[in-house]
Amino acid sequence: MIAVVNQKGGVGKTTTAVNLAASLAAAEQPTLLVDLDPQANATSAYGLVGDAPNVYDVLVDGRSVGESSRSTELPRLRVLPSSPDLVSAEIEIVGLDERESRLRSALEGARGEFAYVIIDCPPSLGLLTLNALVAADAVLIPLQCEYYALEGLARLVDTVDRVRAINPVLALEGIVLTMVDLRANLARQVADEVRGHFGQAVYETVIPRNVRLSEAPSHGKPILLYDIQSKGAAAYLRLAEEFLKRDRARGLAPPPDATDKEREA
Repeated sequence: MIAVVNQKGGVGKTTTAVNLAASLAAAEQPTLLVDLDPQANATSAYGLVGDAPNVYDVLVDGRSVGESSRSTELPRLRVLPSSPDLVSAEIEIVGLDERESRLRSALEGARGEFAYVIIDCPPSLGLLTLNALVAADAVLIPLQCEYYALEGLARLVDTVDRVRAINPVLALEGIVLTMVDLRANLARQVADEVRGHFGQAVYETVIPRNVRLSEAPSHGKPILLYDIQSKGAAAYLRLAEEFLKRDRARGLAPPPDATDKEREA
């Protein structure tokens, strides 16, 4: 389970969650995308609406992920949608038992059904994001190449370290540089500084600024279904390939030529 998280908005967090999930599904990896952001942008990016059942019902009412998730145009991808009701969920679950681990409990049954669960977190470090970090095995951080992003990154890494007291297995999956224009001096400087500090944790793949990538959500499609020939689509396919390569190196993903039967074994 991968939590895609950054407390700063507008850094390509939801775009990364939506399109990495789509690219993993296109690579024949059964994938669940969980929209944990009350803005529900990952939900609308697939042309879905957040009517019940949705992730609110899962967190607050204990509804199952299976009956609350929905199919998409990609056969191996399902989405657990969000809704504006999720705004009140943080208040409603404060008084419930194991408030920080309700998402983890709900998603446990999904481990056998999906190769990957991608969680799109809200742009904050509140109780919803805490639920995602407690549920996740690793954190993927989209980072825009600008100066202030570095300050936010330090705070986020500190938060991940603190959550390990509750979820000891939580690891840093990696950092993805987003909205990149390497012709700009500042972007190159930020990229170099992040790579210098975090080393191999930073993905080689970078996500460029791309008009087609920005247009895709308004059409209710991930970039692979909106314009697979675009630079944005190519970048996310490369990101998924690098992601899977890392998992194969750790023995966590099937080889690229594995059959469905081998994946299920």
